[in-house]
Parts: sequence; C-alpha cells; structure tokens
Amino acid sequence: MYFILKKRTVIIAMTVLLFALCVPAVIGAFGGNEAVETVAENTNWGLGFKEDGKPPTGNASVADLAKHNAYYIGDTSKNIIYLTFDAGFENGNTEKILDSLKKHNVKATFFLVGNYIETSPELVERMVEEGHTIGNHTYSHPDMSKISDEESFKKELQSLESLYKETTGQELLKIYRPPQGKYCVSNLEMADKLGYKTIFWSLAYVDWYENKQPTKEEAFNKLLKRIHPGAIVLLHSTSKTNGDILDELLTKWEDMGYSFGEIKDLIS
Repeated sequence: MYFILKKRTVIIAMTVLLFALCVPAVIGAFGGNEAVETVAENTNWGLGFKEDGKPPTGNASVADLAKHNAYYIGDTSKNIIYLTFDAGFENGNTEKILDSLKKHNVKATFFLVGNYIETSPELVERMVEEGHTIGNHTYSHPDMSKISDEESFKKELQSLESLYKETTGQELLKIYRPPQGKYCVSNLEMADKLGYKTIFWSLAYVDWYENKQPTKEEAFNKLLKRIHPGAIVLLHSTSKTNGDILDELLTKWEDMGYSFGEIKDLIS
C-alpha cells in the first residue's frame, strides 16, 4: 500500500510540473483582465488591442519574453515596421509579394519550413539574392509546445538549418517562429540554449485559409487601423489577398509615416 501511494504521489507531482511548464492560456479566456503575466502560463501567442494605432499587449510581457531572448514588438517610440511572412508552402503568390517588396525596397523576413525549401528552392534563392532574411519555422511545422525533450526540439530546428545550407550554401540566421504561435516556457528556454531568438508578432490577421480569403477591404480594415510603432507584422505568403494588396498596403503605410526595418537589426 505504501508503494502504491508513493507511486501515485510521484505521478501527481510530475503532472503538476508539466502543467506548470506548458499549461494552455485559458486564464485569458475566462479571467478577463487578470489574464497572463508570465510566459510560464502560455501555450498560444495572443494579443489585446485596446486602441487603434497603438501597440497591443501580448499575453506575455516584453520583459518576460526578453528573459528568453524572445520578441514580439520593436521600439514603440519609432514609426518602424518589421515585416515578416510565414511560408508553409508555395501556391503562386510569393513572386507577386517579392515584386512588391522590391518595388518599395523593403526587406522582409520569411520564416520557412522544410517543405517550402524543398519544393521552391528558386524562390528561396530569390529571397536571399534580393536581401531578405530567412528564419526558421521548423522543418515539419509541428505543435512545438507538445515537444518536451531537447533532442526532438533541436531536430526540428537543425533539420531546417541543414536543408537551408544545402540549398543556398549559407548559414541560417538563428531566429525562430513557433508554428501557429504555440509555445511554452520550456520551448523558449530550449530555443535560447540553441542560440535562437524567438520571434512572435504584434499584428496579424486571418489570412491563412486558402479557400476563405479576406477581401481587400477586410484586410485594410485590420492592417491599416491596427498598425503601430515598432510593429512586427505577420502575413502569410500563401494568401492571394496579400499578394494582391501588398503594393498598395506598403504605399499606404509609407503615407502614414512608417518606414521598414529588419528583424536582424531589431535583435542585434
């Protein structure tokens, strides 16, 4: 009986420990403004916008993220935008996006997965040639918050690193974006240990459903109203809407007094 009780106590203790490291951010859904003060309680990156044109609050603070070399926003005293794209696969929109970036002389960051590099190496080469930064979006795009062992976590990042070097001959800059923004504190610690800086975002919109694309008006309603100083913007290169509006969007942001920075400068 003593052995059974002791075993049960150990199991309970282990469960509590895992829960503390990677508990989902349900507090924000049910607890109003109490929501989330430390990264240890989150597994889904989220934002709260209180006023158009002003920086949002993240469900982990700038200070908490900084402890693990993680970022979601730049200097909020400067009208600088850091433009990033997540690219899980290629469906015909990237060339138009690259054309618009080139026209405006904007250098973006593309977070790539293994499938993208394997199937579209010519586009990856173009990104590099035109001065864009490539970031690590993992090799196979899993829910990284469910990966608790360092070897499996490292394999996802290093497999992408190796593929990128084989394709371009260059070393990958060690910046990492968790797929779907799913993370927990142990993920941030593991990424930091591998020399990576984790990059979240302070502005995004629902642009990833291939068969349910937002209209131009819907896109501008979010991306113009909510742009703010120091914004790290996340767009998806799979979005036809993004391909269609990017030239005009960049013009409108410029007319609003914004210029464009690079993630690699933000984290240096």
